[in-house]
Amino acid sequence: MKKILMLALLAMLPCLAHAGPSEIILAAADVSPAAQLSPDTPMQGVPQAWGIYGQFTGVSQAHPGFTSPYQGANSLSPNNSSAETTDLTLFAGGSIWSGGEFWINPEIDQGFGLSNTVGLAGFSSGEAYKVGANSPYLRLPRAFYRQTLNLGGAEQTIAPSTNQIERTQSADNIVLTLGKFSVVDIFDTNSYAHDPRSDFMNWSIVDAGAFDYAADAWGFTEGASAEWTQSWWTVRGGFFSLSQTPNSTVLDRTFTQHEWVGELEERHRLWDHPGKAKLLGFINQGYMGSYADALRLARQTNSTPSTALVRRYSSQSGFSLNLEQEFSADMGGFARVSKNQGNNEAFDFTEINQSVSAGLSLKGDRWSRHDDTFGLAAVANGLSGAARSYFAAGGIGILIGDGQLPHYGMEKIMETYYAYSVRAVNHLTLTLNYQYVVNPAYNQDRGPVSIIGARLHVEF
Repeated sequence: MKKILMLALLAMLPCLAHAGPSEIILAAADVSPAAQLSPDTPMQGVPQAWGIYGQFTGVSQAHPGFTSPYQGANSLSPNNSSAETTDLTLFAGGSIWSGGEFWINPEIDQGFGLSNTVGLAGFSSGEAYKVGANSPYLRLPRAFYRQTLNLGGAEQTIAPSTNQIERTQSADNIVLTLGKFSVVDIFDTNSYAHDPRSDFMNWSIVDAGAFDYAADAWGFTEGASAEWTQSWWTVRGGFFSLSQTPNSTVLDRTFTQHEWVGELEERHRLWDHPGKAKLLGFINQGYMGSYADALRLARQTNSTPSTALVRRYSSQSGFSLNLEQEFSADMGGFARVSKNQGNNEAFDFTEINQSVSAGLSLKGDRWSRHDDTFGLAAVANGLSGAARSYFAAGGIGILIGDGQLPHYGMEKIMETYYAYSVRAVNHLTLTLNYQYVVNPAYNQDRGPVSIIGARLHVEF
C-alpha cells in the first residue's frame, strides 16, 4: 500500500502544477501532516486563508457462488468473485475574498466493482464507479467556487475540513456553489448514511435509491446551487447538466439536457436531541428512451428491446423524503423513502423506481471505543410496471439486465459494518462490511448473495 500511495502522489503532483491557484498550495503538498504549517492548526487570531488535505481509501469485496439458472449481459457473476478499488484524493483550496472560496479535488482511481459494477440495482460499493481501469488514472471530480452571504443572526464558527475553510458566518445566510461537484454533495445528505468512505457502502443506502441525480459515469456533474438558511429551515435549489447520453462519461455542457432539483430541510429537537427532515423533488429533461416505446419497436422488429433506439426529448421526475434523528449521544438513526415516475430509462444513477431504507448508527462509547462505529441498515428497491416489462423482455439497463425476468421480486438488501479506528495511527480506520442481497436485480430466480467487504480509509 505504501508503494501505491507513493506512485499516486508522484503521478498527481505534475498535473497539479498547472492547476493550483497559488504556489503556496503546491508547496504545501510536500509538507507532512505533522508540519507546523498544517491548515488543521491555524495560528490563533489569524484567519485561515487556505486548506490542503488528503485521503486514501481501498475497498475489497467478494462473494461466494450462488444459485443462477441463467444470466445476461448485466448479471452479477454467479461464480466466486472478488474486486478491489482504490482512490487517492487531494483537497486543495483557498479563500479568495470575504465569504468566497475555491476548491479543486484531483483524484487518482484504480480498480473495478464486482462484475464490473453491474448486477445489482442497489450496488454494493459506493467506491466503485461505472467505469474502471487496471492502471491508476488521474481525473478532476471537483473544481468549484462557493460564496457565503451573511444575512444576520448569531455568529457561528465553521471548523476547517475537506473543502471547507475555517470561517465565521451568521446563522441566517445564503450559500451559492458553482462549478463541478456532485449533486449529493449538497442534496440528500444524511449524518448517518451518506459517505461510502466512512459509513455504509451500498448505493441505495448512502443515497435515495430513486433519486436519479445528474452525473457522469463517476458521479459528478457541472452546475450551480443556492441554499437559503433561516433559523430552523433551509431551502435549496440547483440546476445541473445531465450526461450526453444516459450513463456516459461526457456531460452535456450545453445544458440542453439538464436536471432541476429542490429541497426543503427542517431542523428540530426531539427529546432534546437534534434531527432533520428533508423533502426533495427533481425533474430530468433530456433525450431518454421510453420503456413502452422500446417494447413496441421490439415487437415490430422481432428483436430485443433497447431504450437506446427510441430516445427522444422527454422528462422524468421524482421525490424523496430523508429523515435523521439522534436518539442519544452515541446513537442515531435514518430513513429514506423515494420514488420516480419509472416510464423512461434511468438516466445517470441506477434502475430503481421506488425505494425504502432505514438504519441505525452506534458509536463505540459503550465499550470504550468512542471513535469506532457500528452500523445496521436495510433497503427494499422496486421497479415500475413499465420497467418490469422491459427487463422481462430481455432489455438491458445501466446496472441490471439478466436477459429475462420471469419472476420479479423487490430487491432486498441488509448491510452491517464495524469501523475500527486505529489509535496508533491518526485518522486511520479499518472497516469490515457485510451485505446480504435477496433477489439481486429484482430476480427471484437468482441468489441470494452474501457480499463480504473490507475498507481501509486514512485522512491526512
